[in-house]
Amino acid sequence: MKTADFHIEDAQGDATVLKLTGDWTTMSLGQTALRLGDKLEGVRIEHVDLSEMGKFDTAGALALVQASNFAMPANAFETRPEAGRIYAMVETLERQSAEPPKRPSSFVRVFAKIGAGVHDAAAEMLLSMAFLGRLMGATGYAFRHPGAIRWPAWVSQVERSGLDALPIVAVTNFFIGAVIAFLGANLLTQFGAGVFTVQLVAVAVLRELAVLITAILLAGRSASSFAAEIGSMRMNQEVDAMQVMGVNPFQALVIPRLTAMLIMMPLLTFVGMVTGFIGGGIVTWSQLDYGPAFFVQRINEDPMMGTHLMVGLIKAPVFAVVIAAIGCRQGMAVAGDVESLGRRVTAAVVQAIFAIITLDAVFALMFLELNL
Repeated sequence: MKTADFHIEDAQGDATVLKLTGDWTTMSLGQTALRLGDKLEGVRIEHVDLSEMGKFDTAGALALVQASNFAMPANAFETRPEAGRIYAMVETLERQSAEPPKRPSSFVRVFAKIGAGVHDAAAEMLLSMAFLGRLMGATGYAFRHPGAIRWPAWVSQVERSGLDALPIVAVTNFFIGAVIAFLGANLLTQFGAGVFTVQLVAVAVLRELAVLITAILLAGRSASSFAAEIGSMRMNQEVDAMQVMGVNPFQALVIPRLTAMLIMMPLLTFVGMVTGFIGGGIVTWSQLDYGPAFFVQRINEDPMMGTHLMVGLIKAPVFAVVIAAIGCRQGMAVAGDVESLGRRVTAAVVQAIFAIITLDAVFALMFLELNL
């Protein structure tokens, strides 16, 4: 294989003889096409010498077409008619093809991206409502036919979704309670009100932080797990196989996970409240010299503590339904590729956390109006 090359000979005014040497093929062109285009800029070819040219294919023909902005002389390929036919075919396709579409302006691209986002959001909302309808139907069927409940699956999901999350929930809420106590002790003692650090810890942990931190942890842990597990089954066509065998995927996959979250979310929230109290109590004991007995006494003396406890526990089942439903919904929406699985798992976590924070704000407004 000889490397493609060229020579410009017998220049007479604007007329030029172009001599091609070597193999003008895909493997041997290299940078020759670029050099040829630079040399032939503004020059008219009168004759083409192919006496020393070897092989010739469509890549060589395309290089010649793109290097010259005019047609070759009629007698250019007299000595190599087969090369002339290849060149004529490539020239026709290259010169007579449609111009590439114009790239839209930045404003149009931004507007189109916004429109696509709105369309995707509306489609996602519609599919979510359809999923919610099927979930409600499956829940009603489970109540009407308790004998069809798959108890082993329920118990397994209770262990995996709740009991296995107990250590991380307890430790995280412990440190959250300690941090709130540190802030309260540092700030309130400046005004001589350090004793109210106990109430600050109690109200923050009971009313907001315990349930919120627990829900966010389960959103990152369980919602992603639900989406990944069900999504993997979708990829392997196990869900389709279940439908063929007459098994309702919602009864076998969604309902056990939803029930497990409903059972374990209030329990984990209560554990988070207790460990948050322990963290706050240790800090108030070490920083303000208020012992555990004083800490418990201050909590018992506040008549609103029962209300705060009720407010926190009311949120837990709602957050549990949201976490389980979003995780299973995204898992059921997985297509047949790994990229879709990754997108859906990420969407499950993001949507669950966003929904939890939004619902927490809604609950805050509701309880404010109810004076609770």
